[in-house]
Amino acid sequence: MRHIILAAITLITCAASLRAEAPAGYYAPLDGLSRPEELKTAVCKVINPHTTPAANNYSTYYSDLSRMFRQTDVYPDDPGRWWEMYSNMVFRTPSFSGLNREHSFPKSWWGGLTNIPPYVDLNHLYPSEAVANQRKSNYPLGEVTTSEAVYFDNGVTKVGYAVGGQGGGAKYVFEPADEYKGDFARTYFYMVTCYQDLKWATNYMYMLQQNTYPTLKPWAYEMLLEWSRNDPVSQKEIDRNEVVYSLQNNRNPFIDMPGLEEYIWGDRKGETFHINSSQQPPKGDPQLFSPVDGMALDFGQVAVGSSEVRRLLFLGEDLTGKVSVVVSRDGDTDSRRMFKVGSSSIDTKLINAAGGYYLEVTFSPTETGSHRANITVFDVTGWGAGSLNVKLIGEALDRPALSRITALPATDVTADSYVARWEVPANDVIDYYIVNRTHYVDGAMTIDRLEAEENFLLISDYDPAAYDSYTVQSVRLGFESAPSEPIVVALGGVQGVDAGQPLAVKVVDATVRFICAAPQSSARIFDITGRLHTFLPVIERNMEITLPAGVYFIVTDSHLTPVKILIR
Repeated sequence: MRHIILAAITLITCAASLRAEAPAGYYAPLDGLSRPEELKTAVCKVINPHTTPAANNYSTYYSDLSRMFRQTDVYPDDPGRWWEMYSNMVFRTPSFSGLNREHSFPKSWWGGLTNIPPYVDLNHLYPSEAVANQRKSNYPLGEVTTSEAVYFDNGVTKVGYAVGGQGGGAKYVFEPADEYKGDFARTYFYMVTCYQDLKWATNYMYMLQQNTYPTLKPWAYEMLLEWSRNDPVSQKEIDRNEVVYSLQNNRNPFIDMPGLEEYIWGDRKGETFHINSSQQPPKGDPQLFSPVDGMALDFGQVAVGSSEVRRLLFLGEDLTGKVSVVVSRDGDTDSRRMFKVGSSSIDTKLINAAGGYYLEVTFSPTETGSHRANITVFDVTGWGAGSLNVKLIGEALDRPALSRITALPATDVTADSYVARWEVPANDVIDYYIVNRTHYVDGAMTIDRLEAEENFLLISDYDPAAYDSYTVQSVRLGFESAPSEPIVVALGGVQGVDAGQPLAVKVVDATVRFICAAPQSSARIFDITGRLHTFLPVIERNMEITLPAGVYFIVTDSHLTPVKILIR
């Protein structure tokens, strides 16, 4: 039996690098499996549970990603420089200006905020140069053909038409630089394994199948296997894997065990998989895989008077009795009263169970400043280390006062895209923006919440024949500003619209009377947040309806410019 305290940075000496390892027994359930679907599911069960924010605290966690990236994505010989894989530009820390928090495995493929664990999973979140990220959009990975004009190429990232046999029907594919293709391949192997039970969005199935195996389409896994072979695991990935493990308590096995992917999708399917003997402790030997001694549960910046919740994973094997948990002071600092654990005693049956046990830890600051404490875990019966400490870190700030954003008309409107824009409030400190986009997908109205780091956002699936609008909010410390007035997007130069089919509205009290020369179809009445309030298949001259008090915008198929009305 052994207990490994994992370092955040793996030492590099002369010509040889020291590979870090997972704790003994971490991958033991994979040993001896030969059927690829069983092996993939076994990997899922090992890596799927991990430390996450509580569902209602994702916003603050997302805001804090740039600070986590300072541990995971900087050059080891130049910690003041971001290591981003989307451009050859130089960005200096701690500023995050010009960068995005990028879901390399697009969040639209699984519904984004409908599933918090993948939404905040650092194993596929990377800093990305903003323009490259927006051009990448939610296109699949692939190789860009040079026989046609390339949509975007900054010397590192390419976006364009796929070579034959790739793309899965997508308009474009995203191709990273050769030196990072293996990184992205192993990221995708991780995501389709860790979250193999997710329901994928039907309109983004370019690389995916709706099953637990193989999950990837043949063209996709064959390309990713080739990328992984040609670009083996790098020291960058090894180091990053260790830091991510210290932050969220799970690992990317395709980095730890290069070649595992071949047993699942590649040339070694059907062969028996064996892990390194050092990873197999004696049978029945108690193991605590998570949490890790010395790891930090970082709550980031939190407003005084509010609370932030983290879910700390406890995962083990063959433990007995109960594990005790207490909040203890950290050196000379005593902020214990601001941190609270959901339970002081955990039955090891819960820790040994598949998926482990999540302990809720709450940070509720009562005064501004930096606050620290520890969680001390002890009474771990039979486990050699006996006890461990998890650092608790949080910074408390005054509650923000956010100005209402002024949204601007969309620019660069084409037959399939546009750029949403808005003004930057002069005196506000902002973590990021939310663009609330209202549009139609397969005839049904859909409202998307899209994040943006800068004061613009490229929308790449615009349909001029359908209604499309957006409002904008700013976010700071998890608080959101009031939404802006909605902006309706219309493609210029459309003939026979608005001028040829004028629409006027007369309002008397709560009654709305339509004034139009001829009947107009598909009248949509939106409230001030951009949500559809009323749909009328046809409106005719002098037709009347009643509406509750509020501000509304009316458009029809032949009158795309919104008519604003006020009901008092």
